[in-house]
Amino acid sequence: MTIDLAAFPADFLWGTATSAYQIEGAVAEDGRSPSIWDTFSHTPGMTAGGDHGDVACDHYHRWREDIALMRRLGVNGYRLSVAWPRVLPGGDGPVNPKGLAFYDELTDALLEAGITPSVTLYHWDLPQVLQDRGGWPERDTAFAFAEYAEAVAARLGDRVRLWTTLNEPLCSAWIGHLEGRMAPGWTDLTAAVRASYHLLLGHGLAVEAVRAAAPQAEVGLVNNLSTVHAATDRPEDLAAARRLDGHTNRWWLDPVHGRGFPADMREVYGVDLPEEPGDLKTIAAPLDWLGLNYYFPQTVTDDPAGPAPHVRTVDRPGVPRTGMDWEIDASGMETLLLRLSEDYGARRLYVTENGSAYPDAVRPDGTVDDPERRAYLEQHLSACASALRKGAPLAGYFAWSLLDNFEWAYGYDKRFGLVHVDYATQKRTIKGSGHRYAEIIREHGAGAREAA
Repeated sequence: MTIDLAAFPADFLWGTATSAYQIEGAVAEDGRSPSIWDTFSHTPGMTAGGDHGDVACDHYHRWREDIALMRRLGVNGYRLSVAWPRVLPGGDGPVNPKGLAFYDELTDALLEAGITPSVTLYHWDLPQVLQDRGGWPERDTAFAFAEYAEAVAARLGDRVRLWTTLNEPLCSAWIGHLEGRMAPGWTDLTAAVRASYHLLLGHGLAVEAVRAAAPQAEVGLVNNLSTVHAATDRPEDLAAARRLDGHTNRWWLDPVHGRGFPADMREVYGVDLPEEPGDLKTIAAPLDWLGLNYYFPQTVTDDPAGPAPHVRTVDRPGVPRTGMDWEIDASGMETLLLRLSEDYGARRLYVTENGSAYPDAVRPDGTVDDPERRAYLEQHLSACASALRKGAPLAGYFAWSLLDNFEWAYGYDKRFGLVHVDYATQKRTIKGSGHRYAEIIREHGAGAREAA
């Protein structure tokens, strides 16, 4: 497939993304304390096959090898997350020097390799000690998060330019506290709404903390968004689509853009927000950029008997799907990029995650061919190019994921990586999609040099 690479600016960030708990392993080394994902994944029945992140990709010990893989791919950006329980094992209080030293050394090595580090402060690994005090439904957690953010920014902020406060707060609040499919595994609407509020309050407090510690920091927020379609033209289904858009998109975008929490969704949830004077201003701290994680569209029908937001997702016949059983619709990425630009006035955008899982296997000749993932990558990069042509201020794309890894409740069965990982031996093998990504990056660089 031909991609309009001339649409991408010369200084475009071509990156890959990972998260700490999914790849690091070393969960009990150098002073790290347990996170809610350690607890959740070791609870029987919560993850596929009883899988957990105790070793994962052993990135904590193999990070030099993984940076070498990035260099082979030709990427100039890497989105990583810092493990909160590795840096502040008590949740707040004293900093663990060995924990910060790991990310300090990693940052230097990335820069030496010509790779821009983009640091995410929270990718779901809340220290268990803070969960024991009530977790995100409690206001104190937001202030503990700001304390942690300041500690990391003070150490890395002289070299790290791009900072993310939260990754996908929707998953932390709705899937973790309402649906129970992610840590901490609760099914409590009131707790979920309170968690959503304190996550965004923690985001705003962290924006202030990072900028205070690192004045040159460029701070953003990453949301996983979906295009939402009504299953029919019935008024009930159209209203259901509006509710799901509120649940998935507007609840997370409106407050950080100074619009407050959507009134229609407050009515749907029927839960009083734990508001205090000044909170909305803090939540709406100006951002330097927005991050979009995009995987799939959603089609819904009305379901009055279901839990909030009272919708039921339905499959569209004939639409191709990934190994996660997620619909593939690259046009949704373009739609969302333009929405963030036109409706929310985003000054700069990054696609911070985008990828697909398939059941990859190493062939007898030692290679991994994944034509479906190659096609997915090309389709979504073409959507990015189209959005750029229409004025979206897109500055970078981070493929999910650099490595096959611990895929949360799905365990190790679902492989998203551009690089295959044999978990028994930790051998890494660049897949066909990784080689294709490297080729795209080279072609763009050659075209940019020629244009210059």
